[in-house]
Amino acid sequence: MPVTVLLVDDEPLVRAGLRAVLEAQPDIEVAGEAADGAAVIPLVRRLRPDVVAMDVRMPLMDGIEATRAVLRTVPDPPKILVVTTFEDDEFVYEALRAGADGFLLKRARPAEIVHAVRLVAAGDSLLFPASVRRLAARYGDGGRPARAVLEQARLTEREAEVLRQMARGLSNAEIAARLVVSAETVKSHVSAVLAKLGARDRTQAVIAAYESGFVEPG
Repeated sequence: MPVTVLLVDDEPLVRAGLRAVLEAQPDIEVAGEAADGAAVIPLVRRLRPDVVAMDVRMPLMDGIEATRAVLRTVPDPPKILVVTTFEDDEFVYEALRAGADGFLLKRARPAEIVHAVRLVAAGDSLLFPASVRRLAARYGDGGRPARAVLEQARLTEREAEVLRQMARGLSNAEIAARLVVSAETVKSHVSAVLAKLGARDRTQAVIAAYESGFVEPG
């Protein structure tokens, strides 16, 4: 089955460019388009896309609020890939904190766009880990809630090591090779980490790891 994508951007040329790039791939299908975040929820409910590629800045409802709304109201929500002009934008980090699974630059090359959609859809690796680390160092608040979540999670030693490797951007297969265990074992550890942290996916787990001070973002 192809990966289905909903495109959300107030610029028609951006949507047209993304559609052309994605529909050239045999394993990706553009399910629909929207010009503002306010239209996302009904479209997600009707089309059930695997991934929403969503502009972070839109006039009526921006990508941050639209991300929160989708995750709050849609059962089994899609992966959300924030599309942005600037890499070091506080809006991008807020979108990640709100639950977005990754971000994509509008100036990205076609191969990078395709890779980002596939990676986010698969969910077994962190997209642009170095950029997420820089964003966390610049905008993370290191607040008590994140520290409390990590303390209460009571990760085992192996789960803690898996979280550290996730923060470095390693995939399940790469973590398995580094720790000399099977990929299935790593997958089980990742699931346990997400459950204990109450994280939707590895991106939110890594954000929590940075903001709690468990992993240093610098």
